[in-house]
Amino acid sequence: MATPLSPSEVKIACTNVSKTFIQKGTQEVPVLDDVSVGVRENEFLVILGPGQCGKSTLLRIIAGLETPSTGSVFLDNREVTGPGADRGLVFQGYMLFPWKTVLGNVEMGPRLRGIGSKERKAVAQHYLDLVGLTGFENHYPHQLSGGMKQRVGIARVYANSPEVLLLDEPFGQLDAQTRIFMEQETARIWQAEKRTVLFVTNNIDEALFLGDRIVVMEGKLPGHVRTVYDVTLPRPRDFTDMDFLRLRQEIIDASQLTL
Repeated sequence: MATPLSPSEVKIACTNVSKTFIQKGTQEVPVLDDVSVGVRENEFLVILGPGQCGKSTLLRIIAGLETPSTGSVFLDNREVTGPGADRGLVFQGYMLFPWKTVLGNVEMGPRLRGIGSKERKAVAQHYLDLVGLTGFENHYPHQLSGGMKQRVGIARVYANSPEVLLLDEPFGQLDAQTRIFMEQETARIWQAEKRTVLFVTNNIDEALFLGDRIVVMEGKLPGHVRTVYDVTLPRPRDFTDMDFLRLRQEIIDASQLTL
């Protein structure tokens, strides 16, 4: 189980967040119920749960793309009321501009912020080097594999210099081998350039491999937090390590989640 956070170490605070969607004009669909989560600065927090448990909705509320029905989200003691440059979001879909090169995609954020051509190209190149795409700057998205496209998406978010990275099941469309590689790359990139990260997944192994803490959501709507685990395993992590497997089994037994 996790150690409670003190108020002084909380960078993001979700307090009593609930969300109800209205369908067909009158039908209410409760998606989140009284969710409270705190996130430390530069922490890698994983939100783990099966499909249809509200975890992506919670991430979208933190991103400012959805408004909570009740409760609030604060970032550095400022209430989140909409999207902002302090948060960058990586979706499960690749969401790249197909008519732009890899370099053009990554430098789009700095371009929109008015950064000059020379500086934004240098920033984009730095993050392309960081994610291992040196030499692919002039390729177009249709020329890339799925894993490479997602690395472009990660580089594009980093190039905007957000304080917080929000990743919504970013490797869900990848084959198993590529997914493991991207998990390793994500851990490497995060350790090289720390950011506060919230990562949504339905995969227990992925959560254990990446997370400093794991917030386990209840497996039905409306979603709420079931348990929070501290993950003190040393990095880099090994899927076959006995402590890894022991904690994996504990989470499975407690949450009744399946891979």
